[in-house]
Amino acid sequence: MPRYKLTIEYDGAPFFGWQIQDTLPSVQGALEAAVKAMTGADLRVHGAGRTDAGVHARGQVAHVDVEKPFPPGRFRDGLNAHLRPHPIAVLEAEIVPDTFEARFSAIRRHYRYRIVNTRANLALDVGHAWRVPRRLDADAMHTAAQRLLGKHDFTTFRDTECQAKSPEKTLDQLDVLRDGREITILTSARSFLHSQVRSMVGSLVWVGEGRWSADDLSAALEARNRAACGIVAPPEGLYLVKVDY
Repeated sequence: MPRYKLTIEYDGAPFFGWQIQDTLPSVQGALEAAVKAMTGADLRVHGAGRTDAGVHARGQVAHVDVEKPFPPGRFRDGLNAHLRPHPIAVLEAEIVPDTFEARFSAIRRHYRYRIVNTRANLALDVGHAWRVPRRLDADAMHTAAQRLLGKHDFTTFRDTECQAKSPEKTLDQLDVLRDGREITILTSARSFLHSQVRSMVGSLVWVGEGRWSADDLSAALEARNRAACGIVAPPEGLYLVKVDY
């Protein structure tokens, strides 16, 4: 029974997250329906990350075990045909050893958050970026962001419903870059807590607006208290861009 590794991109707007839901549309559910249409079997598609409702992906990774082998290119094309009209694309399919696990074999996950820093309403970027009208100091945001690097207890930036056993994570990257009116926040770690990236982004926006200093961000981290977090950035600006193995 071959195991296929799938690299996937999707627009998260129509879905209630990656994880399959009983009655609500999900990315995992759409993929499993496409697999069943090809194979005739109910098979579980395992993802590298459970993105929240409205969150997008350019490089989500999943694996699925299929009884009947298909050439990888044919499997990819067949899945894409059955996924229409969902805004989901299987970019690549490859046969991997059965020791490969999309979630547990991952050594690093990379996320990107898009902010459009403009007073004008969004047109082309509606649903794909967070519009922040007040001028942000991206340099101050980047400087403050470095306070969060390394291993910490991220309870402050953890959703109250997070099911992770420990609030400790090691953050490898948190960069804030400005290009014209767009601010990009890049972050990477082996794994993240539920809503950690969006919570960090929202708090950094408070720094960019001048509400918080870098010391305030450090104090929020050290508080280890969800109530100490700034605002939580909306999901539409967040993208899972790559998973390393």
